Amino acid sequence: MKDPNYVIKIEKAISDKYGLETILNPKSLWNEEKEKEYLEQTKEAQLKQQFNEDKEHKVEINGVFISKKLLSKESIRSCCVCSKYSFSAKDDVYLNKYECCELCYVKYVEGREQRWKSGWRPNNGNNKS
Repeated sequence: MKDPNYVIKIEKAISDKYGLETILNPKSLWNEEKEKEYLEQTKEAQLKQQFNEDKEHKVEINGVFISKKLLSKESIRSCCVCSKYSFSAKDDVYLNKYECCELCYVKYVEGREQRWKSGWRPNNGNNKS
């Protein structure tokens, strides 16, 4: 025995419990302004997703996958004098300013900054301190 008003009774119970908005057709509240706003939000979300995908893109180098964003950054990590590769935070200061590690700075640059800035390097054959 089917009740022809069963759906109406269910909708009334839902609207009483959760509010009238729960049984309304979403299209009845839609207008041109909401459509434009929705399209803008969709475009922004797509741009963010594309940006994140580009940022997370991995490149294979010597059998190891490295994030592409790490490869685009220029950073000096090797000393131009002794060729030591360094992760040291202390060396970062010297590598950025003098392109040499802390030890080479103390040995060749300290007190002779002007000579260093003019281009002198110990491997030029001018190893006179």
